[in-house]
Amino acid sequence: MAEPTQTEDTPTTPTGWGWCAWHKRYTAGVRLIDVIEQGSGPGSAGNLFACGPCRETYRLVPLADRP
Repeated sequence: MAEPTQTEDTPTTPTGWGWCAWHKRYTAGVRLIDVIEQGSGPGSAGNLFACGPCRETYRLVPLADRP
């Protein structure tokens, strides 16, 4: 099998900027961890994103990577 010629850390790979819910700051490379849905009405739902260091520290698995 052929080895990949690019890695995930390629500088041209787009990364998302956003609010990390764990260390509570804006940062690059956030991934969606959880979606909170409650009843209807304003403020009843939310998304939790985490940066790479927080994902490692707290062993968080992004929603897209779950089976």
